[in-house]
Amino acid sequence: MSDSQRFPVAAHTLAYLAHKGAYAPAQAAASAVLAASIPTNPVVVRRVTALLAKAGLIATRPGAAGGSWLLRKPETIRLDEVLRAVNGCANLGSTPMGAAGCPVSEHIPRQVAKALTAVDEAANACLSKITIADLLADNPAALQGYEPHKSCPVAA
Repeated sequence: MSDSQRFPVAAHTLAYLAHKGAYAPAQAAASAVLAASIPTNPVVVRRVTALLAKAGLIATRPGAAGGSWLLRKPETIRLDEVLRAVNGCANLGSTPMGAAGCPVSEHIPRQVAKALTAVDEAANACLSKITIADLLADNPAALQGYEPHKSCPVAA
């Protein structure tokens, strides 16, 4: 799974669990059910749910009667936490190593890396104001004034 898929899959998974009221093992959603909702492969979902469980956002149970459920209410799960849980970042790439002896090449990677840090910090600051509950709401205050990103299928 690419890095760029982890965050949207994680956010969708958490929103689905909240929508279904999955707060205990008895309400656990199987990875196949989650995958059908996203849509993606159940293996992708299991990789993401493992990261979410490690972060303490969900619990999982393996096996035929297994699945995932939330450990916290959706109002308390901020998207910056979700991004960190799946080891995500703004995903603008990484700086290549500079060519030895070139004054530009020896300087630019460090400066671009700083710029990437600035973008990451800005993204985290923005995401810290949005919760899983906001994703399920019709017109939450945290997302007012924003349109769907042009790269998303619903933006077309």
